[in-house]
Amino acid sequence: MKRIGLMGCGVVAGYGHLPAIKSVRELELHALFDPDPRRLAAAQEKFGVARAFTDAERFFSCGLDAVTITSPAPFHRENVLGAARHGLHALCEKPLSMSDAEAQEMISEMERRGLMLFTAFCYRFSPVALKIKELIEAGAIGRVGGLRLIYLWDCHGKYERARFDERIVQRRRAERMEEGGPLFDCGTHQIDLARWWMGEVTRVAGHGAWNDNHRAPDHVWAHLDHAGGAHTMIEISYGYAHTARDQAHRFLYEIIGTDGLIRYERDEKIFEVRTAGGTEKLPFHHEKNFEGMYAAYARALETGTPGCLSTAADGEAAARIARQATAQAIDARSRS
Repeated sequence: MKRIGLMGCGVVAGYGHLPAIKSVRELELHALFDPDPRRLAAAQEKFGVARAFTDAERFFSCGLDAVTITSPAPFHRENVLGAARHGLHALCEKPLSMSDAEAQEMISEMERRGLMLFTAFCYRFSPVALKIKELIEAGAIGRVGGLRLIYLWDCHGKYERARFDERIVQRRRAERMEEGGPLFDCGTHQIDLARWWMGEVTRVAGHGAWNDNHRAPDHVWAHLDHAGGAHTMIEISYGYAHTARDQAHRFLYEIIGTDGLIRYERDEKIFEVRTAGGTEKLPFHHEKNFEGMYAAYARALETGTPGCLSTAADGEAAARIARQATAQAIDARSRS
C-alpha cells in the first residue's frame, strides 16, 4: 500500500481527490497539508486522516511514498520542487504551471531525481472519454475531421449565491480569472482530450469575448490543428449567465467523421454514435472519474510506468496551448 499525502484541502480536493484516494485499496491517505488551519482541520476530521500539517517540510518528512498537489496553480511549482527534494513522486492538478519556464523546471528536477510527475486530468478516465478513444481508433465513424468540445458555465457565478442580492464578488471565480481565465483553468482538460484522441497540435488560434474587466477573456474559442489533419474547436466560458440568479450549463463533445458522429451531451444525458447503420445509444457517464485516475496512479507507483495517466509533458503542452490561445485573444483585443 502506497502512502499518499495531499497538499491543498480546497473544494476540488474535498469532492474529488480525497474521496477517491480513500476508495482505492492500494493507497493510504497518510497525511494532509494546508496553510489554513481551519480548512486543514475540517478536511482532517471529515476524512479521518491521522496526520495534518501547516508546515510543508514536516509534511514532506512524515513517511510518504508520493503526493497529490491540489493547491492553487501559483503554488504548484513550489510544491512539486518540494516533493522532488524529498524523493516523492507527484500527481499535480491542472494547470500544471503558471509559465513554460516553470513547467520545464519542474519536469527537469523530477526527471533528474528519477521521479515521476503526472498531471491530474481526470476526464481521461471517464468511461465516456475511454469509449470515444476506442471508437476513434477502431474507425467507427471513419476518418475524424473535426471535434467540438464545449463547456459553458459561470464558475459558480460572479457573486456569492448564498448572499446573491448583496452582490458580494465570489472569490474563487475572480481568482481563476486572474490566474489566466477559463481556457487556462478548466479548458486544459479539453485540450488534453483533444491531444489524447487526435494527436499533437501543430497550430493554435484563440479568440475571446469579455463580459468583465479581467485581463483574460471570460469566454474563449480555441482552434487547434492536429498533425493528422483533424481540427478541434474548444469553446469555454466562465461568463455564461454568470450574473444571473439561476445557473445555466452546457457541456458536450462532438466528434465528426467521414462515416458518422459521436455525440455526448452531459446535461441531457446523451451519449450516442450515429452512422449509416443507425443510432447506437451508449451507457451514459459523467465527464470526471477521480477513482479511475487514482487506480491508475496506484498502478503507476507500483510499476514505474504511466499507463493512461497524463504525464507532466502532457500537462505542460495543455497549459502552453491554453496560454497561447488566451494571449492571442488578448492581443487581438488590444489592437482592435
